[in-house]
Amino acid sequence: MLRIAIASGKGGTGKTTVATNLAWVIASQNESVTYVDCDVEEPNGHMFLNPVIEESTVAKVPYPVINEETCISCGKCAEICQYRAIIMLAENPYVSPEMCHACGGCWLVCPVDAVKPAGREIGIIEKGKSEHINFIHGKLSIGQILSPPLIRMVKKHISGDGITLIDCPPGTSCPVLTSVQGADYIILVTEPTPFGLNDLKLAIDMIGEIGIPIGVFINRADIGTNDTERYCEQRHIDIIGRLNDNRTIAEAYSQGKIASKMMPEIRGLYENLYTTLKRKIHI
Repeated sequence: MLRIAIASGKGGTGKTTVATNLAWVIASQNESVTYVDCDVEEPNGHMFLNPVIEESTVAKVPYPVINEETCISCGKCAEICQYRAIIMLAENPYVSPEMCHACGGCWLVCPVDAVKPAGREIGIIEKGKSEHINFIHGKLSIGQILSPPLIRMVKKHISGDGITLIDCPPGTSCPVLTSVQGADYIILVTEPTPFGLNDLKLAIDMIGEIGIPIGVFINRADIGTNDTERYCEQRHIDIIGRLNDNRTIAEAYSQGKIASKMMPEIRGLYENLYTTLKRKIHI
């Protein structure tokens, strides 16, 4: 099994476009491929791949429930909670489930075993097929604020051989780190604009801390400056693909279509990207 994460320092760079087109091209070569949408706060890969959902699972995380009859109001559960999910009010512990990170410290330190874990629903995980592409995504429930636990559960559903493409959330925060963990290679999708370059630098610095090989894919490569290419050259980072601005691609995107299906030249571009990846990571 090989895992390739597709990430970006900012939203709107074309990350999902790259991930879904690459998945389709790999599948068209009769190779096993799984597309995993870890952007659980706003997943949109399904809009392009149109999978038939075969399995749906409710995702739950533990949170503390306190037995008031057993509790001795010692405050140890509140002391250990670094996220202020438990606070002492009038000498009694109060639990805010939405703030809980499910670390389990509170029920471990309780001297009278008054704290017990209960399940709290945070979203759903769906699995299915899109033609020859295996499909997995997670959907964070409205009002929930902690996506990393759901992302970890989504990734646990990855199985089998072949190539897994992980469509990551945008940015450089905890959800992105959770998504790229365990990847063999990361594609960073960017645009050649000052904002795009600034956020690309942040993403490169973040990934540099975890030591996963990276390559940069420049979307709308003909609209900006050469600063992005110069920066990658200075940092000795490979540019593994370029895609110029194209109205037909934008129209396909707005209609929820895979551009590689419609345009032979775009299919060829992603075939070349896949060939480059195989050479870089020895597939």
